[in-house]
This record gives sequence, C-alpha cells and structure tokens, in this order.
Amino acid sequence: MISDPRDIAAHAANLVTGEKQNSYGHPLDDFTRAAKIWEAILGFQVSAEQVALCMVGVKISRQANAAKLDNIIDGIGYFLTLAMVQEERIERGNNENN
Repeated sequence: MISDPRDIAAHAANLVTGEKQNSYGHPLDDFTRAAKIWEAILGFQVSAEQVALCMVGVKISRQANAAKLDNIIDGIGYFLTLAMVQEERIERGNNENN
C-alpha cells in the first residue's frame, strides 16, 4: 500500500502520463470527445476542462461515501489531466475554454 503522499502523487502522475494516456490518448482529445457526448445529453456546451473538474467531483463524492486510496489517486490524476489539457491547448495554439 502506498502511504507517502509523494508516492501517491507520483503514482497518479505515472498513470496519467503513461498507462492511461497510452490507452485513451491525450486528455485534451479524450475529454473533448467526452465533452461532446455530455453536450448531447445536457443540451449545453461543455469543455474538456469542465470534464476534468467534473471527474474530480465524482472522485470526491466516492471518497465521501467510502474512503479508498484509489479515489485519492484518481482525483489527483484528474487534476493533473486538467493541467495537461490547459498546457496542450497552449501548445496547439487553441486557448478556447468554454
């Protein structure tokens, strides 16, 4: 079990920049796809940044219900993907944020 906060954060960073990114693509692309689906369901525009923040909210809700290290790791990971989305928008020259 990981107990040192630095190890927890490092594990989350390794997941989002390695395994998860290899599986789902860059978070900007992945969350933009999710945003389009959410837009169709909700009936209003959703940004990739909002997807990341909502996923953090899901992890907070789950942690409040049943505390598990996985929720903490995933929550950190979603915050990291938010930063990755913002950085990638700059790299691509697309600063659009709904």
